[in-house]
Amino acid sequence: MFFNNEKVAVFIDGANLYATAKALDFDIDYKKLLLLFKAKANLVRAYYYTVLIEDQEYSPIRPLVDWLDYNGYTLITKAAKESTDSTGRRRIRNSIDVEMAVDVMEVARTVDHIVLMSGDGGYRRLIEAVQRLGTRVTVISTVSVNPPLAADEIRRQADNFVDLASLRSEISRQHNGARPTRVVDNEYEEDEFDDDYDDDEYEDDDLAETA
Repeated sequence: MFFNNEKVAVFIDGANLYATAKALDFDIDYKKLLLLFKAKANLVRAYYYTVLIEDQEYSPIRPLVDWLDYNGYTLITKAAKESTDSTGRRRIRNSIDVEMAVDVMEVARTVDHIVLMSGDGGYRRLIEAVQRLGTRVTVISTVSVNPPLAADEIRRQADNFVDLASLRSEISRQHNGARPTRVVDNEYEEDEFDDDYDDDEYEDDDLAETA
């Protein structure tokens, strides 16, 4: 996937990656994920994008976000927008597409290879623009489920496509009980919570910021 000594930056659409892993029936161990990239490339930075509910005393995704922030990931968050659907159910939505696209374009001028962890077809033009700068692009998502979660247009546009299913043995996380909070299409369901990302449990000097 990577050439020797390539400078690589990773961009993770948090909600999209979670939905992809859930469809494949496993959960990401973000420590293993970061170490995988470090082992295979000259990792400059790994960015993680998500939305947060800012007016809550406690957000169900906060343990994961806090752990990532202290363990080698660069966090980009955005305030969630709250609405109520026709059944009266609370919905929390927003999009980080623009923020990620802007950051990708800025970073693409300083690295050799961009890894985009999202199957969203809306990123096709972004990939094309990055390639015009001479930077290679790898997309990580999946076509191993029906329907595929990686849009055909970004698979065709990317220089490389890696099916997340092929990385399962290297990055899957063992469970201590509950599954993580559900995050699909930037929508949070607050009836589940997992505190596996405890700072003490995952504290590791090897995961210090790489850039």
